Amino acid sequence: MYASAHASAVPDVSIARPDRVVTAVGWLSALWCVGFATVNVVLELTGHFASGPNSAYAPGLSVMDWLVVVLKLVGAGLALLSISRRRVLPVGLLGMLLWGGFATLAVYATGNVVEAVGILSGLMAPVHPLRPLWDLGYVSFFALAAAGFGVLAISYANRSRLRRLPITLGVLGAPALIAGVLVAVPLLLTAAGLFPS
Repeated sequence: MYASAHASAVPDVSIARPDRVVTAVGWLSALWCVGFATVNVVLELTGHFASGPNSAYAPGLSVMDWLVVVLKLVGAGLALLSISRRRVLPVGLLGMLLWGGFATLAVYATGNVVEAVGILSGLMAPVHPLRPLWDLGYVSFFALAAAGFGVLAISYANRSRLRRLPITLGVLGAPALIAGVLVAVPLLLTAAGLFPS
């Protein structure tokens, strides 16, 4: 009975196997996500925000840290599922989430580039002192991740003959996710007293 229920939840749609390049990109993208999540875990375990100028924000930053750890681990799982021979999620759902991950990283990376150009051109004031090598590395870090998820999303869409609706929903969901993490969650944390008002 379980097998039949599982089969109805995940229809048997033939999906071609990814080539070696796409498979490598899938593993590297998953490692990127896990590695980046590890940074947040280390920040939490070492009490990085508990002292210094951001100490008043420490409780809220801790919530934010664990939230992004979850998001990054979900990203790692999606990267591996996109190259896996096993079917765990429906094609449309996995395709939508892959395109959402790609679009989220692409929008975030593009925003960083726009901010950098604005600062260098004098149109914007820097939030912190410029550190050219660090800032360039940060932008490149996210640009590479966006490219990796772009490869996975396009490959999966082609191999699964994904329809346009999941792709569109994934891309449109990216700004909502970014707004949720960067705007809505901090507002909720402020209302809950975890961020100073």
